[in-house]
Amino acid sequence: MSTTAQAVEVLAERSTTTTAVGWVGYIIIGGLAGWIASKFMGTDKQMGILLNIVVGVIGAFLGGFILSFFFDTASGGWWFTFFTALLGACILLFIVKRLRR
Repeated sequence: MSTTAQAVEVLAERSTTTTAVGWVGYIIIGGLAGWIASKFMGTDKQMGILLNIVVGVIGAFLGGFILSFFFDTASGGWWFTFFTALLGACILLFIVKRLRR
């Protein structure tokens, strides 16, 4: 296997790593993290509950991908997943705000 194929395989593993909380946990934690992140970033009036959940879940994957370079994110529990989702959601909202200007 070439080094490029190995690098792509490693990146794919990092981006699909899930924690022990499962999909229902991601929806619950994502909703809370998305809502709190929207409060932090000042976008709460523009977002509803569905968009908060979407931002939180995407933020969880984004934050998990970023933090996987520094920590073992797959063994994290509820609190680690929540703070990871909150960090990722804030980053995601920051990027969206910059692109909309």
